[in-house]
Amino acid sequence: MTPEQLQRIEQQIGRAPRGIAEIGYQSPDGIPMVLRMHSLVDDKPFPTLYWLCSKDLHKAISQIETCGWVKQIEQELQVDLALNTRYQKNHRDYVARRDQYMSDTQRQRIAELGFTELFQRYGIGGISQWDKVRCLHMQYAHYLCGEGDNRNVIGMRMEQEFGLSRLKINN
Repeated sequence: MTPEQLQRIEQQIGRAPRGIAEIGYQSPDGIPMVLRMHSLVDDKPFPTLYWLCSKDLHKAISQIETCGWVKQIEQELQVDLALNTRYQKNHRDYVARRDQYMSDTQRQRIAELGFTELFQRYGIGGISQWDKVRCLHMQYAHYLCGEGDNRNVIGMRMEQEFGLSRLKINN
């Protein structure tokens, strides 16, 4: 990350950033939108792999949450087996990718601190109930950092229904 990017991130989140591994996704203009985080920050577990940092995107997704879309998509997960199957796969892929990014030293420290099971159980956004949708911000962040068939299905639905990629990102 460049000093300018770090300064932008601090402005976006309103404080000095901690635990950032890298910028996971940025706008075509180079504005950081998603941060990839370390799993352990100051010896405390941080199971959120992707953190949405764009204020503009955060505001738009907050409006979607406010209108009740989380409950709607959770109801769909209960009745649509194909959607639920893909969502469960997203959680498994998220856990695997988070583990993949850990160094052996980080994995060892996590084990020493007794957090190994937590990192195997907590999926997207640090949720342990994989039939629920905890936070649309984290779902969409995961979607933006995904590739091909491994893209987050909830984020994909958000993109289809709300066209978030068409937002003008200034911050």
